[in-house]
Amino acid sequence: MDFFYVIVIMVGIYVILATSFNFVIGYGGLISVAHPAFFALGAYASGILARDLGWPVLLTMPIGALFAFASSLLISLPSLRVSGDYLMIASIGFQLGLVEVIKHVSFTGGPGGLTAIPQFLVRDYGTVSYVIFTLVIAVAVVLVTRRIVNSDYGRAISALRDDELAFATLGKNAMWLKIWVIALASGLAGLAGAIYAHYFRFVAPEQFEVLQSAAMLTMVVVGGMRTIWGPVIGAILLQTLPQAITFINLPPSILGPLQGLLFTGVVLLFMFFRPAGLIPAPAIWQGGTSAPIDRKGKLDVRGA
Repeated sequence: MDFFYVIVIMVGIYVILATSFNFVIGYGGLISVAHPAFFALGAYASGILARDLGWPVLLTMPIGALFAFASSLLISLPSLRVSGDYLMIASIGFQLGLVEVIKHVSFTGGPGGLTAIPQFLVRDYGTVSYVIFTLVIAVAVVLVTRRIVNSDYGRAISALRDDELAFATLGKNAMWLKIWVIALASGLAGLAGAIYAHYFRFVAPEQFEVLQSAAMLTMVVVGGMRTIWGPVIGAILLQTLPQAITFINLPPSILGPLQGLLFTGVVLLFMFFRPAGLIPAPAIWQGGTSAPIDRKGKLDVRGA
């Protein structure tokens, strides 16, 4: 059962990560690869405060999220002030730089990682309590995201993504809306990092490298970009599918590459046969087009 609990907890964590990443790259149309950096900031901030200062975990988790929220300004303010295209460059630099800093400072544990992070709920109430806690937070994040994208703010984000120049001519501040989108998503990634840290009790720099961005992007694309439930389906699929083959008695030298091939194969299949993902986005999120979406997830332009 412990193996099952780990999978469910990881699914919950990646639902938060994929949903928040979709908020940036899908709804906001902003290209950033720094999401694992904010995942790391939340994990390390909460872990250090709880372990070294003895603060209660229920307090350090939101502080970790707020720390990631505030840290997002380090890349969004300078890059978006010049041009949105610089966001990708700034995010790559921030991501790579943060991992190097974590490796070379002592209070993070250096390259050996941060160990002995205090657990939350598990010791007193068992693993099931942490599974429920993680799933409740994941569901709350999905519902809050749905509420936002269906609100006036969501319609403003839609307008900004479709035509930034027209959005600005209406007297709206495009830069601050972009900053708000990135900050909110970064805070949620930090919260996911805190949840991760206080269950596994160990975090290391290699867990938060750029390849994590590729995993999150794949979950969003496979599930359906610019949809609420697409990243949820993508996170469930791409967290459980590679684990399914672990039940086959294969040596580790074969099992590892086989999982990688399975992951890559799923991505290639979706790129060719269902590029819009399992759950295609509504027309309003398809770059403002009025063309409907057919059942295969492709634009039907015959009646447009």
